[in-house]
Amino acid sequence: MDLKSGYPFWAVKNGLLKTFPQLTRDHQSEVVVIGGGITGALIADELSRHGHHVVVLERRDIGWGSTSASTALLQYEIDTHMTELARRYGESNAVLAYQACADAIGELEALAAGMGDVDFERQQSLYYASNEEDVLPLKEEFALRQKHGFLATWLESDDVHAEYGFQAPAAILTQVAASMDPYRMAYQLFEQLVQRGGEVYDRTQVERITPDEAGVTLTLTSNAKLRCQNVIIAAGYESQTWLPQAVAENRSSYALITDPLPPEALGKLRHTMIWESARPYLYLRTTRDGRLLVGGDDDDEDIPEQRDGRVLGKAEGLSRKIEALWPDMVINPTFSWAGTFAETDDGLPYFGPHDSLGPKVHFAMAYGGNGISYSMIGAKLLRAIIEGKPHPLAELFSFKRLTLGSK
Repeated sequence: MDLKSGYPFWAVKNGLLKTFPQLTRDHQSEVVVIGGGITGALIADELSRHGHHVVVLERRDIGWGSTSASTALLQYEIDTHMTELARRYGESNAVLAYQACADAIGELEALAAGMGDVDFERQQSLYYASNEEDVLPLKEEFALRQKHGFLATWLESDDVHAEYGFQAPAAILTQVAASMDPYRMAYQLFEQLVQRGGEVYDRTQVERITPDEAGVTLTLTSNAKLRCQNVIIAAGYESQTWLPQAVAENRSSYALITDPLPPEALGKLRHTMIWESARPYLYLRTTRDGRLLVGGDDDDEDIPEQRDGRVLGKAEGLSRKIEALWPDMVINPTFSWAGTFAETDDGLPYFGPHDSLGPKVHFAMAYGGNGISYSMIGAKLLRAIIEGKPHPLAELFSFKRLTLGSK
């Protein structure tokens, strides 16, 4: 299935950075990662750095799925409020999830520092109330974050307008956020993986997964067989095809990017990503060269042909929303695109084995708006599972969390 429509900026900007071979022979490895996007790259990198031999399989070209369509807003803030997670899973679990996302941004920064240029940049995050009814829930959210030591500032309507030039009833401003080029980051990670002795194969599709007591056999569409001790399925929303029933809803998100804008036109937007409390939400950030990247207007369309037909209209709608916030700003999309993603009902990811395939087949479902931050967390979580070590989020981010209930 085609995961994206239009012209995703990262693919246009970077092109096909490197080619990898196709696997057509029988082979073996300690760990196989299915999926050559940013999630698979972070997981494979973590395992390889800790001495595991990893083979990565991607059925398209590397990074050519949802990664090329990602807008790469790196935040500790989860699409589901901490207050809501606390009601569902207990306050300690909610704080643990948010803190892990905050830590992941620092870990991604450290990782990016060892790469070539991947456009990693620290940002602020402004989360604003879309209407008056959302002010009280945001105040409750702000209070819970403050209670647990998350650095944030409350802005009243006048503050938002004075600092950022648009009208909103209130907002939460946080300092822990970042942005990057996820497509280039994935390629850099895979290149380093190969240098350490790992293997990356694209245009290689898995037809069948057969676990047994000693490990797992993967049968490829070429009929070649790949034997390993553990498999990690990191194939985005397509990972759900390996489960007996879906655990998330497919959604399409739409985005556009402008030509570089002058610094005076961007103001504090240059270093602040912005998103709103409405669902689906409008969000925006800038790139290092001063382009405005805008996304949102999500819908439940996952049929590629129909999604294709919506891109230009959605880009026009997103442009008008930005111009409504900043009437002096004229938005002319240089590129516009859409990508299909998956979204869980609680905004949390799934990492680890599922009963249907046994303990050697692990899922990496970094779903929702925090996909890259979740992937950084999941890389360490999955390594812990494979190495037989505990991890504080192993239960909450597992398929067992629906049995946790409210605490």
